[in-house]
Amino acid sequence: MKESRSEFVDARGVRLHVRRWGSPDAPMLFMLHGWMDMSASFQFVVDALAGDWQVLAPDARGFGLSDWPIAEKGGGHYYFPDYLADLDVLLDHFSRGTQVNLVGHSMGANVALLYAGVRPERVRRVVDLEGFGLPAARASQSPGRIAQWLDDLRTLPTLRSYASLDEVADRLIRTNPRLPLARARYLAQHWSREESDGRFHLLADPAHKLRGPTLYRLDEVSAAWARVTAPVLHVEAKDSPTLATFAGQTPIAEFKTRFAAFSDWREEIVDGAGHMIHHDQPERVAALIESFCA
Repeated sequence: MKESRSEFVDARGVRLHVRRWGSPDAPMLFMLHGWMDMSASFQFVVDALAGDWQVLAPDARGFGLSDWPIAEKGGGHYYFPDYLADLDVLLDHFSRGTQVNLVGHSMGANVALLYAGVRPERVRRVVDLEGFGLPAARASQSPGRIAQWLDDLRTLPTLRSYASLDEVADRLIRTNPRLPLARARYLAQHWSREESDGRFHLLADPAHKLRGPTLYRLDEVSAAWARVTAPVLHVEAKDSPTLATFAGQTPIAEFKTRFAAFSDWREEIVDGAGHMIHHDQPERVAALIESFCA
């Protein structure tokens, strides 16, 4: 495995952990992980990169080795624009004045695509791994969503702990049966940590399980996507179960018409992979990233 080193950057009072591979003089790839994941998730893709790249992958706030933003009373709070604000700080720190190649998986892909529309002058290329956005919400859903959020705040969620790293690895394999045991054991070391009770706890703030009070407004998202000037490569698993879940009763082709908002959008379909496409087919994903961003 290619070795990484850790750096920490303050983002508005939240200390963010950034994992860094490669030479500081090499072309940069900035990789953003998905929900309930962490920066080490990209290790297998980094290992498969054939060229000389500098890869920077932050742990999003409340994940991995990054801080949990804890309110004065109660648990942490997470709103999607905070991820964009954190990315803005990190790019100021690592690449001020230069355009970057953004690679994002799932939640991280949605962050990358929105950021590329909000700050189009700062983004050179976007590689979107299984990033679809969410089903469009209706304004009539807002009162119920806020009421549900208020109810959820009364009892903060928890995350299960595990007796050993092997149990953590087994949990990862149950979620993704394609994941080889060796990769699962590697990820388990970075996805969890042994605490004073002798059990392994996931490196994630349980508050991430709270559904936020705001709706996913597709018209607003599409307005941001329409401002993206960077070419976008969408990489999707064949018969993606995540896409099928989000589309629901909407035909897949109709659901994906939302991507027409991008001025330069390309698509690659990868066999033998599920939603964790960067774990299942890291060599294929790495080759696509390199050919697109070279």
